[in-house]
This record gives sequence, C-alpha cells and structure tokens, in this order.
Amino acid sequence: MLAAAALLRRCTVSGLRAAVRRPAGPAAVLHARCYSHGSQESDEEFDARWVTYFNKPDIDAWELRKGINTLVGYDLVPEPKIIDAALRACRRLNDFASAVRILEVVKDKAGPHKEIYPYVIQELRPTLSELGISTPEELGLDKA
Repeated sequence: MLAAAALLRRCTVSGLRAAVRRPAGPAAVLHARCYSHGSQESDEEFDARWVTYFNKPDIDAWELRKGINTLVGYDLVPEPKIIDAALRACRRLNDFASAVRILEVVKDKAGPHKEIYPYVIQELRPTLSELGISTPEELGLDKA
C-alpha cells in the first residue's frame, strides 16, 4: 500500500490512466508510465513538415488558417522558409489579408527581440516582391 501511495505522488494524471494492476499475489507489480517515450523532432524536420504542409497544392483557406493558428501556438518565431511557403499558399488562394496578417503575427511573435522581424523581412523580401505583398509597415498598419 505504501508503494502505491508513493507511485501516486510521482505520476501525472495521464500516467495514472496507464497504471495496470496485476492479480494479487506475492509478486503483485504495479506498472505505470510517468513520461513519454516519443521521439524528438529536429528543427530541420519541423521546418520540412510545415513547408510541406503549406506547399500542398490543394490547400484551402481553412487549412491555411488552421496551420497558421497551430504554428502561432508554438513558442517560437517560424523560420523564413516556413513563412515563405505560407505566403505562397496565400497567393494560391488569392488571400492578401491572410498574407499581411501572417507578417503581423511574425512581428508580434518576435516580441521584444527587435532584430528578428527585420531579419525575417530581409529574408522574405524577394518573395514579397515576387508575390506583390506589402508589409504591414508599408500599408501603414503599424501606426494604428
């Protein structure tokens, strides 16, 4: 009983769901998984997964917004190549508003690190010119 109480203190709620009790007997063992053995995704794999997602030729507006919302939920500023793929998806959908909103979100995600957003815009400048997308600053949206 004492061992079970110690196990309860160590495990999380999800670990408790995985607890299995063997039939009572002298060798009764309580198994529990208190952590995940999932594989870690490298930065390159993460970037490739999102570039592939936004490069789908049949992506629709809902999938675009869902992808951006999921990406924004992560504790990171997306790499320029991911943003490039998302902007190209916006162009395929003729969704200028989403393209500008993506750039606004990138600026917001950069937060207090003032050097990140200019770097991203510098890296995206050829794509922005090619697709005819204006930055929020060029549209005067930063003065609201």
